[in-house]
Amino acid sequence: MKQLIAVFGIVAMTALQTVAAQTGDFEEWLKGFRAEAMAAGIEKSVLDEAFAGVAINQRVYELNENQPEFSRAIWDYLDSAVSETRIEKGRTMLAEHRSLLTQIESAYGVNAEILVAIWGLESSYGRIMGDHDAIAALATLAFEGRRTGYGRSQLMGALKIIQNGYASRDQLRGSWAGAMGHTQFIPTTYLAYAIDHDGDGKRDIWNNLGDVFASTANYLSASKFKSDESWGLEVRLPAGFDYALADASIRKPVVEWAAGGVEGVRGDRLFERFDPNARGRLILPAGAKGPAFLVFGNFGSILKYNRSTAYALAVAMLSERGAGSDHSVVAAWPREDQPLSLEQRKSLQQALKDRGYDPGPVDGIIGAGTKAALRRWQAANGLPADGYASTTVLSALMR
Repeated sequence: MKQLIAVFGIVAMTALQTVAAQTGDFEEWLKGFRAEAMAAGIEKSVLDEAFAGVAINQRVYELNENQPEFSRAIWDYLDSAVSETRIEKGRTMLAEHRSLLTQIESAYGVNAEILVAIWGLESSYGRIMGDHDAIAALATLAFEGRRTGYGRSQLMGALKIIQNGYASRDQLRGSWAGAMGHTQFIPTTYLAYAIDHDGDGKRDIWNNLGDVFASTANYLSASKFKSDESWGLEVRLPAGFDYALADASIRKPVVEWAAGGVEGVRGDRLFERFDPNARGRLILPAGAKGPAFLVFGNFGSILKYNRSTAYALAVAMLSERGAGSDHSVVAAWPREDQPLSLEQRKSLQQALKDRGYDPGPVDGIIGAGTKAALRRWQAANGLPADGYASTTVLSALMR
């Protein structure tokens, strides 16, 4: 028993020493960052106020590795994101704020339904805007990890918000990643795109819905969103389809997709519904076994708001349901095939690398490099080259 207590004591002491070392390193890093910020024009009084009592937030690191739109199965994410409760609340919000939203839509060319869908997903229509201290969260990300560049730029942006008097230090609360307000703007996005819609001298994305909707529309407009164009639709692929064509780099005119046998899942003839010359790309968010979608420029604009296919699909579907459509996804999701954990994603990348298919860094991020390597391996092994990383694919790779 004494030996066991001694072992626990050593483990506890080691953990405390690790925390102490990390804290010391953070304080040293913070001194360097303060000097950098002062050189960039941030006043000492702002820095003193912003960093008073700031410490590492370990929870931020945990959440950074488990973002739901990236870590959950897309069908689970969409079940929650486009729930009946959220749809009905969205319709209520559309009706309640119709006059204001119509003004914003006319001024910026962004559909009211899209704005309300983003509002619903980002903060549950203003109900959940996050309670993390944005300065502490961003300092944590900037200190160490894979997103130090993001953390540094956003932390500097947050300091500029305080210095310019756009918001108080206490007001800067939001998500673990430093996103704030009703539609979760990160600091640099706020500085570049936030709008004072009612002319009261403030760009208040925390309390003023006119500013919230105008700011969100302004950002989407700058991302080339067009209210008279569609985001896309679910499609049916012909037998023998080459799944390698479902690649982010391949955009073809509607007329070419139609000629290749692609059609709307509900029998829509593509060239009758869309401009035959409109260029779209195919996405297979759950691989060859799941639904397929033909998406256009507006889908890309939504992706600039959040680089997640699951998120962009949720916005698109929630906006359609909010507008009164009863359409839901027709093709079945492969619910038996669960998504990979971070360690499993790294194992998949390492297995590809070991077999001569270079995925790039073994970091657990299934990006373009990993998908391209996976497609090459799938094609070489007689499998549908959809680039979809799943437990089934990992098992086959490990064999």
